[in-house]
Amino acid sequence: MSNSEIEKVFGGVVYECVRCGTKVTAEELAQLPEIKCICGYRVLKKARPPIVKQVKAV
Repeated sequence: MSNSEIEKVFGGVVYECVRCGTKVTAEELAQLPEIKCICGYRVLKKARPPIVKQVKAV
């Protein structure tokens, strides 16, 4: 999955493999029988969105 395809999934949760860095959506993980990356590693972290929230100071 390329970065442009991942950016199109707005509002969906995107996970990233800790070992190889492959990004996978939550929908793709739900289709698999077990939660695992294509490299075989089972540790995934939630990828941060590219947009940073800015809050005005009061």
